[in-house]
Amino acid sequence: MPPDADPVSTFGPVNVGDSYRSSTDPRTYLALAQPRSSISNNGTRADDAFQYLPPDEVRSLMSKATNIRNISVIAHVDHGKSTLTDSLVSKAGIIANSNAGTTRYTDTRADEKERGITIKSTALSMYFELREDDIAAVKQKTDGPSFLVNLIDSPGHIDFSSEVTAALRVTDGAVVVVDTIEGVCVQTEIVLRQALSERIKPVLVINKVDRALLELQIGPEVLYQSFCRTIESVNVIIALHHDTALGDVQVNPDDGTVAFASGLHGWGFTLRQFANRYAKKFGVDRDKMMKKLWGDNYYNAATRKWTTVGTDAHGKPLERAFNVFVLGPIYKIVDMIMHHPDPAAVTAMLEKLEIKLDEGERDLRDKRLLKAVMQKFLPAGDSLLEMIVIHLPSAVTAQAYRVDTLYEGPMDDESALGIRTCDPGGPLVVYVSKMVPTSDRGRFYAFGRVFSGTVRGGSKVRIQGPNFVPGKKHDLFVKSIQRTVLMMGRNVEALEDCPAGNIVGLVGIDQFLLKSGTLTTSETAHNMRVMRFSVAAVVQVAVEVKNPADLPKLVEGLKRLSKSDPCVQTWIAETGEHIVAGAGELHIEICMKARLDLEEDYACVPLKVSRPVVPYRETVTAESSIIALAKSQNKHNRLYVKAMPLGRRGHRGNRGREDRSSARLQNSGAIWAFGPDNTGPNLFVDGTKGIAYLNEIKDSCVAGLQWAAKEGVCAEENMRGVRFNLLDAVLHSDSIHRGGGQIIPAVRRVMNAACLLAEPALMEPVYLVEIQCPEAVVGDTYSCLNKRRAQILSDRDSEDQRPGTAMFTIKAYLPVAESFGFTHQLRADTKGQVFPQSVFNHWEVMSGSPLEKGSKLEELVIKIRTRKGLNPAVPALDNYLDRL
Repeated sequence: MPPDADPVSTFGPVNVGDSYRSSTDPRTYLALAQPRSSISNNGTRADDAFQYLPPDEVRSLMSKATNIRNISVIAHVDHGKSTLTDSLVSKAGIIANSNAGTTRYTDTRADEKERGITIKSTALSMYFELREDDIAAVKQKTDGPSFLVNLIDSPGHIDFSSEVTAALRVTDGAVVVVDTIEGVCVQTEIVLRQALSERIKPVLVINKVDRALLELQIGPEVLYQSFCRTIESVNVIIALHHDTALGDVQVNPDDGTVAFASGLHGWGFTLRQFANRYAKKFGVDRDKMMKKLWGDNYYNAATRKWTTVGTDAHGKPLERAFNVFVLGPIYKIVDMIMHHPDPAAVTAMLEKLEIKLDEGERDLRDKRLLKAVMQKFLPAGDSLLEMIVIHLPSAVTAQAYRVDTLYEGPMDDESALGIRTCDPGGPLVVYVSKMVPTSDRGRFYAFGRVFSGTVRGGSKVRIQGPNFVPGKKHDLFVKSIQRTVLMMGRNVEALEDCPAGNIVGLVGIDQFLLKSGTLTTSETAHNMRVMRFSVAAVVQVAVEVKNPADLPKLVEGLKRLSKSDPCVQTWIAETGEHIVAGAGELHIEICMKARLDLEEDYACVPLKVSRPVVPYRETVTAESSIIALAKSQNKHNRLYVKAMPLGRRGHRGNRGREDRSSARLQNSGAIWAFGPDNTGPNLFVDGTKGIAYLNEIKDSCVAGLQWAAKEGVCAEENMRGVRFNLLDAVLHSDSIHRGGGQIIPAVRRVMNAACLLAEPALMEPVYLVEIQCPEAVVGDTYSCLNKRRAQILSDRDSEDQRPGTAMFTIKAYLPVAESFGFTHQLRADTKGQVFPQSVFNHWEVMSGSPLEKGSKLEELVIKIRTRKGLNPAVPALDNYLDRL
């Protein structure tokens, strides 16, 4: 490089990403019908007409699975996913460049626009073309320059994490977006961990760089160090959770897997783009130049040599290459437009950069001028497209290593082979991850991914629900698909068929699927694995109609609501109440009031909704003081049982699943069952020896466990973390006297007695709350937390100041029961400067005993029992314990 090289003057033509056709290229259109942009000579567009890509060309591109990229955009709430996605949508010619960052094209619901957050995932298919001379950068098999990008913009709020799970299941790559100022937050870690568990390859976009430049006005070196910390935090998560089958998926700027952007202003870049331009200008190798532009690399202009030492021979400090050659031009543009606005100097700078403003843009000033200049200097759509096409896997590449975690059956059967090779001619395998409401009230599109074969309208398929077992007919339907459609954000487009590797919507099978399922044409096919959600339905409301005649409409509406949301649970309690459970207060509020949800769309009748309530869990904190005895009703059978806690294992977070092996280590004996629902966190262990006829009553004992674990003795809440040991039994020799009618109630009674003898307690759900707040309101934040029984984390990460900023991160455990109204109160106390994020973390044993008269826990139990229509008092031990 010349010793007096000026990064601005030497940067060359404006289009850093000229490897790709710009959004004004006549061949860059959406894959299907969308509003056409009438392109004028100055680059403006008017969305007043329609243009179609020929159907045969669309269908041809869908058959090139090597050129398909299925991606999700994931992030913490308000880190800028939707605004950043606008830049890619703009590059596809769907919206005008000037509207990128403000349109939020993928936010299609009225409540999303009103609240400014994404609530439901939105799928969009876009067509792009890569220049021939740049295809060599794609290190996987590629067929021609045309690419189809199927993008899903997912929510960032923790209450809607189930939408992220459904999106990740049908995609192969993830664009992880992180706010420059706030860094990696709780939801960032959750969704990234989910993506890695699904073998989704990530790339990183550090967004909102404009905040650092305009709001905080920090220097280049401080900004570089901030970037480094964010990248390191992401890579730590990747190192902890990534699957070895993915290979090395660490993100690094010098290999092109990290981009820096301002979604709001529509600009962004990768080091590859800068290196490409500098390499052409100075005749150096692009890949070597990329390595020089990151890390401890310095260019000594006096000696015209590179060094890794930050000082020259005379001890004079050298400026980091990234700060000079990457941030330097950006800072100079910002300074000239925002701080030293000289029209002549700005014009001269734009001429050096070969940036040509449109006629209407020449009179702009301040941020509007900066946005127009930066959009032309570093268009964000170019950097996003580069990372997606070059660094994220195609459908063919991804399914080869994802099949092991996706398919439940043998890895050598015809379905597994079809999935592994993404074979459009193989047996049909489609996984439906969610149900999307249609404009036809009460009907849904089955939204999913074709992993093998080709799905067609009119074809007959096997619809296998999540409870389907190969060889049996339970949860199995054989029906015909009416139509296939492509989900296009606010619209859908008809398809004749859809081959493997693509995302599709199916019409006509919604009444045979609840939330998700597997579609196939193979009679030997197993199911695709059920999705695991990162949130739990820990907030409940009771719903009733104002007019009793509308009850059937409510029942039908609840079914539709449950179908539309992967996380919502609905059921009818024994008291007759219709219960809706969701992930949090906002989730329930959206379900109850929002457009396209329960009251206004699914039930279509006036409703009365109770205040949110919290489910609790019953447990024991000690071993039963004596052996509990229960006799069957005919007095011919006796059961001797003790209850004991499984221990602290499993009370917190993801450790909530009780481990079979750990249970065996605690004591000898055979595990008969888990409960409730045969999978719950309670055990029934046979610790007897030589008991006659015992195996004949095993099924009855298991049924008794399910009953007892479903309805605990104190408040008829589910039990958690309790082990029941069957120590002895005396059974009648005649089988007619030891049938289920005699044994099942006796098992329940003896388990209730054992619990009352084992210091019973309640467990409450607890959120992990992460709060980003300015230094000025840290005290107000602590005050608000302390009023709600919050436990501030005492480790060194509980209060962490973001270096270079006045922002603090506070973490605390907050009981879910105390969370109602917390967000509103916190924002009021801090004058809107703080927004908390709460995610279910663990179940915590509450202090006190429900058997102690006058205790707070007894008061809580009385409230629960009263709400359920039970006798307020906890049943006495004599109701369950028999005497010899």
